[in-house]
Amino acid sequence: MILGIKKLHELVKKDKLVENLCDRELNSPEGAGFDLRLAEVFELDNKGDNYFLGIEERNTPDVISIAKNDESKTEKENSFIFEPGKYYLIKTMEQVNLPTTLSGIIFPRTTLFRSGLALFNGVVQPGYSGELSFGICNLGKSKIRLAFGARVVHITFHEVLGEGNQYRGQWQGGRVATDGKETQI
Repeated sequence: MILGIKKLHELVKKDKLVENLCDRELNSPEGAGFDLRLAEVFELDNKGDNYFLGIEERNTPDVISIAKNDESKTEKENSFIFEPGKYYLIKTMEQVNLPTTLSGIIFPRTTLFRSGLALFNGVVQPGYSGELSFGICNLGKSKIRLAFGARVVHITFHEVLGEGNQYRGQWQGGRVATDGKETQI
């Protein structure tokens, strides 16, 4: 079952389900969930060739923060240009704090794919706490400028019947990359 706005607002106030929501989401949200905003852009370092996604061990590419929200700048200056054909990671301004009774499903805002930007996302597992990171790639032929603070994804929250297990993965807390070789939990 998808939770509605009234219930979500109760959980935001009571349990800090989502922190740092903008006024629009607190006072006049659309649909059954919240829109989340762009906070930071990362690039894969890709300088090594020792990346490995194994059964027990993982070593993902290093990331470099290449741009982040700076509210002292004008909206046009406080933005990032997504180059055609390039893959990036992005992070949200908001932080989620999911109990083990809820999971989150992420969808791209339609203006992303209407502009040629493809979002690579997954399920937010019960018990996860932190900012959210996604892959994004400009599949179009034109540069696309996106303002920091712009709504980029929509999250809906779903009840987990019988309660889920607490998320224990390395990405807890909003990490964007591994810190070298790590053993899977």
